[in-house]
Amino acid sequence: MNDSKLARRQVEVEEGLDNLAHYLDGLFRIPGTGWRFGLDSLIGLVPNVGDTLTSFASFYILLAGVRYGVPKITLLRMAFNIGLDYVVGTVPFIGDAFDFFWKSNKQNMDLIRTRATGRKGTTSDYLFVFAIIGLLILLLVASILISIYIIGAIFWEIFSGNI
Repeated sequence: MNDSKLARRQVEVEEGLDNLAHYLDGLFRIPGTGWRFGLDSLIGLVPNVGDTLTSFASFYILLAGVRYGVPKITLLRMAFNIGLDYVVGTVPFIGDAFDFFWKSNKQNMDLIRTRATGRKGTTSDYLFVFAIIGLLILLLVASILISIYIIGAIFWEIFSGNI
């Protein structure tokens, strides 16, 4: 593969990541204001399901950080951004408002741009990120199980006649 094809391929990957972050965090603009929101805010309106789906798209950006040689401490910061977006996003109404202002994918793209070293990620970098993603998935599963438990308890109270 010659250098021009390699350079074009890297630009396409960067554009694809930028597009993904844009779709998730800034696709729509509120007329008359500079405020933008994306699919993360809209899909996040569906409790747990929406935030879970958009988190998986955010994981792709986190993995891209390894491909661009982002240091592990920055990868941890990127994971924190995703986790905070998810945890607060699961709280009804408050989470929806938070998604409107907290643009974790845009922040993570900015971190990739400012912290990328250009070196390829090592095996230990990938293991580190997969461990972080595993912990984030455990967080996702735990919050879904807690939601199911709470909904089940409410239905139990309703149908057992205690309410």
